[in-house]
Amino acid sequence: MTPREIIAEAWALTRRERMLRRWGYFTSFFETLLTIKLIGYQLYFLHAYSTGSVVGLFDDFEWAYEHLPFWFFLTLLIGFGILLFIEFIFPNLATGAIIGLAAKSHKKEEVNGGLVLALYNFFPILAIHEFLILSSWTMTLSLCSLIARYIPGDIKVSMIAITIFFFILSNILRFFFSFAQPAVVIQRVGIFEAMGQSFKLIVSYLGQVMFLMLLLLVISLRVLLNTLIVLIMPAIVVGIAIFLTIYLAPLISYLIAGAIGIAMVIAASYFFGYLHVFQEAVWTITYIELKKNKDLDVIEA
Repeated sequence: MTPREIIAEAWALTRRERMLRRWGYFTSFFETLLTIKLIGYQLYFLHAYSTGSVVGLFDDFEWAYEHLPFWFFLTLLIGFGILLFIEFIFPNLATGAIIGLAAKSHKKEEVNGGLVLALYNFFPILAIHEFLILSSWTMTLSLCSLIARYIPGDIKVSMIAITIFFFILSNILRFFFSFAQPAVVIQRVGIFEAMGQSFKLIVSYLGQVMFLMLLLLVISLRVLLNTLIVLIMPAIVVGIAIFLTIYLAPLISYLIAGAIGIAMVIAASYFFGYLHVFQEAVWTITYIELKKNKDLDVIEA
């Protein structure tokens, strides 16, 4: 298949398979929620730093404990912990399901067994994700924020520079390991063998894989839109909450603002779900098609 055919097939597959889109929607929903939390905390710390205030990581929970009924605070705390756990776990679960179901659809097989694919491939995909964890700009930003706040002296500058260096390195490795997750799900190989396969395929067919620039353009668009949304959403929600406190009780105002924020996240996740599934489908189909070719380092008589 040509790059244009692969992209067309991936988009058709994304629009055709409702089950894939469901996995993509929920993944984007939880990823967006987690990103908003990380960005919201960093904006809070930046505001406190600019005003010279001393703040801690759990200031919001201390405020809730002092101002809310204990039963409501306890419910809020447990709910926050469960949601945070799901936000970290679910995207890694969903990746195995999306890749496996996309491969089945491309091979014209029955598209089912998403939960089994998610569970059986969870730990290898989690390992690959954690290996490249600094390729995430939100995680890198959070780490730099921690260093800036808690590391004394001029050494913090060097540590932030090292963190940024590993961010760039991780993104380069992420490109070369683009086929690692499809290899784990489709070929059932170990994570290091999957990384090796991915690196070999990218290097061997670099000329044919130039269409990845189109995919990277889509990813860049998604990252840009996601960044704008997660930066705007907290400001909108806080603005609504402050405005409502003029007319309503603070607790009711915060609940209404929170409900509006959740609705905004759901709407954004609908769009990002399509792009997420499309991205995984492109890598999956490309991996399947390239694996049909003979390895370039194998010479037959």
